[in-house]
Amino acid sequence: MALLLAAAVPWTQGRIDARLGTHRAQEEVLYLWSGDQVRRLAPGFEDLMADVYWLRTVQYFGGQRVYAVNKRFDLLLPLVNITVTLDPRMQIAYRYGATFLAETYPMGAGEPEAAVKLLERGVRNLPHDWRLRQDLGLFHYYFLSDAQRASQILLEAAEIPGAPPFLTTLAAQVLMRGGDRETSRQVWRRIFEQGEGPMRNNAAVHLAQLDALDALDNVNEAILAYERRTGVRPAALDELRRTGYRGPVADPSGVPFAYDRATGRATLARNSPLWRPQLK
Repeated sequence: MALLLAAAVPWTQGRIDARLGTHRAQEEVLYLWSGDQVRRLAPGFEDLMADVYWLRTVQYFGGQRVYAVNKRFDLLLPLVNITVTLDPRMQIAYRYGATFLAETYPMGAGEPEAAVKLLERGVRNLPHDWRLRQDLGLFHYYFLSDAQRASQILLEAAEIPGAPPFLTTLAAQVLMRGGDRETSRQVWRRIFEQGEGPMRNNAAVHLAQLDALDALDNVNEAILAYERRTGVRPAALDELRRTGYRGPVADPSGVPFAYDRATGRATLARNSPLWRPQLK
């Protein structure tokens, strides 16, 4: 039966092509704005029609992105919504549809909020799919700049049976990059305490990086205090001792912080085992 339905997809698409012509996808959506309407027209063939509408969605997006001079993606969301209404379990439509929606114009529709709502719908319909929940967390982080919510969703994804262990690590990294060091520290500490081997070692490095970032905050505050007090920036970090600073001027690995007198900023040294590009 599945093979028969698969073979019927190009036939059905061909019929639509012949009836609607060049602007078939646009005209379809203008007449059929909901999956419920399509379902009533083809009862019992919802999965087949979902495949057809997903093909239409991909064609429409690709045509606008590659060929259109004045790119418009206003029909993208209606097409995706029709698809997932017809087949609420079509994972690819949620994942790729959200990507099409979220990408910055003109590479995509530039609608990250709509993309997040689509993924939320996917999570509701496929609650045991960790990939959809992972995507939802990452979209919150990259497109909505909400590290706290992103991390929470990633931790939820990590609890789904079959989810890979890296999701917990990813949640901690998102918090770290988003500036929530204390919560990130709690997650990394949990990974360190529960993990073993490379995972435990990786957690230890991230905990040391968090300590280094806290120490850098104190050093940079001390630099500002020194400049306010003396009218000049210190020539070297050791000079901060003259104004009463007693904190470390090296990271937890023992490598001294790098200091740029021109900018008045201390950073992790590039030769430190804790240095990473995102921690500059």
